[in-house]
Amino acid sequence: MIEKTSENDVNNGNVIPVTLDANFFFERAVRSLDRFQYDKALKNFRKAVEYEPENPVNHCNIAGVLSEMGDYEASNEILTHVLENIDPAMTECHFYMANNFANMESFEEAERSLVTYLEEDANGEFLAESEELMELLQYELDRPAPLIRIKSREGVIEHERARTLLEEGKFTQAINLLEEIVTNTPDFLAAHNNLALAYFYMGRFTKAKECIMEVLKQDSGNLHALCNMAIFLQYEAGREQLDKLLLMLEAIVPFHQEHVFKLATTMGILGRHRIAYGHFRRLLKDEEVGGDAALYHYCAAAASNSGLYTEARRCWQQAIKLDPESVVPRFFLAQLQQAQGDGKTLPPISYNYQLPFQEQLKLWKDNKGSFTEEVANNPLLRSSFFWALRYGDANTKLQVTEALRWIEDEEMSEILQGLLEQQPLQEDKLQEAALLSLQRLIGSGSEEAIPLMEEKEASVLRHKGQPEWKEDWQRVIDQTLGMMDRRYDAAQKKDAELLWKQFVSSLYPDVPFIRHAGGWCAALEYLTAKLHRQPVTYREVAQRYGVSTSMVSRYARRIDDECQIQDNMNNSLSPFTENI
Repeated sequence: MIEKTSENDVNNGNVIPVTLDANFFFERAVRSLDRFQYDKALKNFRKAVEYEPENPVNHCNIAGVLSEMGDYEASNEILTHVLENIDPAMTECHFYMANNFANMESFEEAERSLVTYLEEDANGEFLAESEELMELLQYELDRPAPLIRIKSREGVIEHERARTLLEEGKFTQAINLLEEIVTNTPDFLAAHNNLALAYFYMGRFTKAKECIMEVLKQDSGNLHALCNMAIFLQYEAGREQLDKLLLMLEAIVPFHQEHVFKLATTMGILGRHRIAYGHFRRLLKDEEVGGDAALYHYCAAAASNSGLYTEARRCWQQAIKLDPESVVPRFFLAQLQQAQGDGKTLPPISYNYQLPFQEQLKLWKDNKGSFTEEVANNPLLRSSFFWALRYGDANTKLQVTEALRWIEDEEMSEILQGLLEQQPLQEDKLQEAALLSLQRLIGSGSEEAIPLMEEKEASVLRHKGQPEWKEDWQRVIDQTLGMMDRRYDAAQKKDAELLWKQFVSSLYPDVPFIRHAGGWCAALEYLTAKLHRQPVTYREVAQRYGVSTSMVSRYARRIDDECQIQDNMNNSLSPFTENI
């Protein structure tokens, strides 16, 4: 006979009453999970949701069990419900969904969810797991994820982009991004340091020093900042502060590879070549970086500048083995051999892994100024341009200005505009070179540049003794712009005008007689359309202007020969506009 519980038993405390609430079913679900009893766990988590339907954790627990059971779609449905209807701030749901999508081999959706999690989650609870999943997705999709930022590591992604811009020599863009980072994250010291370097590369010493002072105010022992400060101080009058800082840096023996390299390059730049040589030798013994040809050049430069020519020769020979296509180690090795053959000491060698600046200018002149993409993106070279235009002699400035027209990007346009804005005017030959280069680079891409260019253009033409702009020349512009109206935007029409002015200016005083204005107009419109990647044929423009196709072709080739339009189109760059 089964004994029943009496009311007296309850009143006497012989039976513990059970409170059926969310916690009760939650605890039962957890015990079931410990025993891998997923069906029971799921049943108890659902009962917990019935008691507390607005608690997002209960819903996520159900989603977790469904995921363990392999029902990834149902799991994601619940997670989506949490985000849309219960708690949109529960960003970890995006991470759970990313894992579910990955298990379903829906890698695109997994990537989207994971990127959303990283960009929205402020705590970074699953940051390490996210990095592992990101590697998997990158392998499966065969491309990096389009990740803009990681909220829990504010500024890190942006800082990597800024570092890439610095490495590409795009200092203005890097400065804009780094300034935004340090404003939003004032304690991001690496960003302050790199901002200082970007200013320094552009020759803006005062701003560079301000950035370093901010770093040292927050961390007085920051090695990168101390090294940067030492380099900046050598450009100021007075040696006392620099000498004191150098004594401290000379006594440091850093442990981390990055710090060793920073200190080595700093000692080399500041003329402490023996100390630099010792640090570079340490790096060469590091298997991770010891196979880098550039590192052997750095060590060779330090050795040569210290009078250790045997070691310098050995390092350059090793650099040639590691980088047989580079002309740099061969050039310096030949210089060393020639100096030793003549019984002379080798002049100071730059630590930059590239040919000396004047040697590069000589090569470009021999090649009619053509630049490869690699050179155009060389940060050391671009920095040399900035410095040469600020501090070089007139001849160097002229050579650099002529070279700049072949590096077609926004930053070089700004440099040329700055050169044209200098008051009082520099010598007219330099002004003319800057004007022609700027015409090739920006045209009407910058509205502020147009009045400046027109004013300088008039000044240059007056100096050359050119007469007032002829009516026949202006008629070509007016007729072309009239025909282009409503089919081209203002920027494209301005490009056509600049192209014609460049053509006339380059030919003066041997400008051809304008017998068939319509042919020149058609050729001008044809080339402008091609520059802006608009589909057009000789026949179309010939019919529009009432001239023959052969005339348009002949005149277009004549303009192209003078202004080298086709070369720029082959390089996928317009010589007159900032935007491709």
